[in-house]
Amino acid sequence: MMTSLLHPVGTPAGADSEMRDLLLGAIPALRAFAYSLTYDLDRSDDLVQDTLVRAWTKADSFARGTNLTAWLFTILRNLFYSEQRKRKREVEDADGAHAGRLTSLPEQEIRVEMREFQAALDLLPLSQREALVLVGAQSFTYEEAAEICGVAVGTMKSRVSRARGRLIETLGMNGTEDIGADALTRAALGGA
Repeated sequence: MMTSLLHPVGTPAGADSEMRDLLLGAIPALRAFAYSLTYDLDRSDDLVQDTLVRAWTKADSFARGTNLTAWLFTILRNLFYSEQRKRKREVEDADGAHAGRLTSLPEQEIRVEMREFQAALDLLPLSQREALVLVGAQSFTYEEAAEICGVAVGTMKSRVSRARGRLIETLGMNGTEDIGADALTRAALGGA
């Protein structure tokens, strides 16, 4: 009887207004990470929603005072890979024909550069792209990114290094000094 007074029916243990505020504050970072994995706004929004629901229902398993964003990214990543396993037989727009019909020509140079960067990023193996986004764009430490991905820190450093090297090569750059003004590009290719 005491438990039902502390946690009204339908409210999981650990799910309180503070947790709600923390989850809401993490949405922009979750959306960016989900999009970097899916390259699909609808899928990434669904993934974020599923992540938030899972985090809310499992709020009691979060250790307050630790890195909430890393915990949420781990949930999101696990949901993404579970979804990927379910979709492995589904054929998507493999040759990009459908996506190509939906795009329009960029109006500014920065848009061209960003599309080139996105295309180069898309060529990376998922493990390298994921590592680069976590460390470069989301500013996680190598240790935090390694924990999110469930790999050794050295593996994470290697993935980031290989990803940066491939991006520089694919984009025809001599090094990070050729990087334009785009903050995401600078963060992804810059040294960490």
